[in-house]
Amino acid sequence: MSGSEARPNAPRINHFRERLRAGRFVVTAEIVPPVACDRAALAPKLQALKGLADAVNVTDGAGARAHMGSLAAAALLLEAGVEPILQMTCRDRNRLALQGDLLAAATLGIENLLLLKGDDPSAGDQPDAKPVFDLDSSTLTTVARDIRDQQRLMSGQKVSGTANFFLGTADSPLDPPAGWKPARLAAKIAAGAQFAQTQFCMDAGVARRYAQCLADNGLAGFPLLIGIVPLRSPRSARWIRENLFGSIIPDAIVERMEQASDPIGEGRKICEETVAQLSETPGVAGVHIMAPGNDAGLAEAVSSAAQIARRRAEKAAGGQAGAKPSDVLAAN
Repeated sequence: MSGSEARPNAPRINHFRERLRAGRFVVTAEIVPPVACDRAALAPKLQALKGLADAVNVTDGAGARAHMGSLAAAALLLEAGVEPILQMTCRDRNRLALQGDLLAAATLGIENLLLLKGDDPSAGDQPDAKPVFDLDSSTLTTVARDIRDQQRLMSGQKVSGTANFFLGTADSPLDPPAGWKPARLAAKIAAGAQFAQTQFCMDAGVARRYAQCLADNGLAGFPLLIGIVPLRSPRSARWIRENLFGSIIPDAIVERMEQASDPIGEGRKICEETVAQLSETPGVAGVHIMAPGNDAGLAEAVSSAAQIARRRAEKAAGGQAGAKPSDVLAAN
C-alpha cells in the first residue's frame, strides 16, 4: 500500500457527523443496492448523489427482498468518496453474525450505522424465509456502543482496534397529544442512539410540534432528520400514507397532486417547499430523502435540498457579523 492510499482504520473526517454536531442542516438520502454481483451496477446510484448528500443510507434487505449486501455497498460508497450510513437489521442474523458485521464495518472504516428491526419476511418476495430477530434494535445499538466505547463483545471478549461508530435509529414523528411522552425514542437514546432518521413526514407543522415535544421532554438537541419524499402521483401519495406505518401525507398534499397537470413536477415542488420549511424549524437537524424506485427523482430532490441547506449555512455565517474568522469557518 502506498502512502497516498487510504487505510481502513486511519482517522478521517466524517463530515456528516461533524456537520450535525456543528448545527448544520444536513441532507441524507437513501438508496437500495442493486440485485447484482457487479460493482458497476451501483455506480450510477452513488454518482448521482456524490457531492450533494451529506451521507447516503444503503438499505439492508429493504422490503424483505434480497439485494447486494449493505455492508459491501457501504464499502463501495466510502471507496467512491460518498459518506455511507450502513443500515443493519436484526431480521436476518443472530447476535454472532451481527457482532461480526459490526467488527467488519469498523475494519472497513464505516462509521455511520442505522440499526433497525427489519421488515418481516412475510412482506417480501420470499415469504418462506425464516426471520431471526435474536436481538432488537435497541439491544443492537447497545452492542455497537459497547464495541466502540468498551472494546468488548456481548460475551465480554475484548475487541482490538477502534470502532468510530456514529449510531442512528429510526423514528416516526406524530402530532403529540396532550400528555404524550417520547418514551421509545428516549429508550433508544439511552441505549446509545446519537441521531434519528424518521419515517415520511410531509407536514412541517407536525414536525415542528413533534420536535418541540422532544425538547419539552429533555431531548433538546438530539439530531432529528425528517423523512421526506418527492411524490410522483396522487396514487403514490395515498399508497405511502395507507401502507407505510407512521407515514404522514396530509390531505392537502394529496389534493395538490390530484389537481396538478404535471404531478411529477408538483411533487418536486412540494418536496422543495417542505425542505425549506423544515430548514427553518427549531429542533429539526436535517432531512432524509427517500424515493424507492425513483433514482432520478431522488437525485433532483437531494440537489434542491442541498442548495437550501447551503443557503441556510451562508445566512447563518453572514449573521455572525463581528465573529472571528475561525468562528465562521467552524460554522461552515
